[in-house]
Amino acid sequence: MQEPQVKPVQDDSRGILHPAAAHTVFRLDRFPPTGVAARFVDRYWLSAWDLPPGVRHEQQVLVHPVVNVVFEAHGAIATGVDTGRFVTVLEGSRRALGIMFRPAAFVPFLEGPLTQLTDREVPLSGVPALAHLEPLLVPLVADLAVPAEQLAAAADAAINERAPADRQSCETTTEWAERAATDRTLTRVEDLAQAVGVSVRTLQRAFTEHIGIGPKWFLRRYRLYEAAERVAHQERLDWSALAADLGYADQSHLTRDFTAAFGLPPAQYAAVSAARAEPG
Repeated sequence: MQEPQVKPVQDDSRGILHPAAAHTVFRLDRFPPTGVAARFVDRYWLSAWDLPPGVRHEQQVLVHPVVNVVFEAHGAIATGVDTGRFVTVLEGSRRALGIMFRPAAFVPFLEGPLTQLTDREVPLSGVPALAHLEPLLVPLVADLAVPAEQLAAAADAAINERAPADRQSCETTTEWAERAATDRTLTRVEDLAQAVGVSVRTLQRAFTEHIGIGPKWFLRRYRLYEAAERVAHQERLDWSALAADLGYADQSHLTRDFTAAFGLPPAQYAAVSAARAEPG
């Protein structure tokens, strides 16, 4: 099986608000999973920052609708789908290691439906299948001398030890969700259901149980990512045409959803992103 390729953040900054400015504050490295882990893990990521005393940076993220397991020097947590904006404050010299799972792919590691993690974070000690990762990886994250590649390799080895070898029922949902995320022509639940050959009801049940959110919300999140990525690359956008491309009835509906997700109307978000990207 060919190992997955992970795009560098310069080519894929989806979810990072005002990415050009953000990347002057922290470094974000990504590493692909290997072996059996690649069926369940999208990527390993390491965020590191070194800010002068007294300097704080508030970073907002529109997190992918998947589970992330995050390790910092003080402990580890598992976070589910976040339907709002995640805000973190960076200060000092620190780093965080994350395991970003593929959509629906956390099911084998958690007892019960993924809705129990929606808009929640839980201590990793509360996830028995992966609790052993905390004492393994937290000391490595805390030791800033340990290189990023070694951290990712340790996480990958640990997931490969615990990942089930046989195919899981949730992997079909993973395939449907990744189709929804990557096929820009799919803007309605009915379109996705037809594309994957199931009923709307089957699709809704699978997404809710295995991902923690419905397919309509999932589709809308990825279409909004697309709009924000175009802004991040400073494209000149026809917002009315973009609204039509993304399946919106009109520009006002896109503006409403974009503002709710990113905190600013599209044109203002574009202006702020461009201003923050300017040197100095």
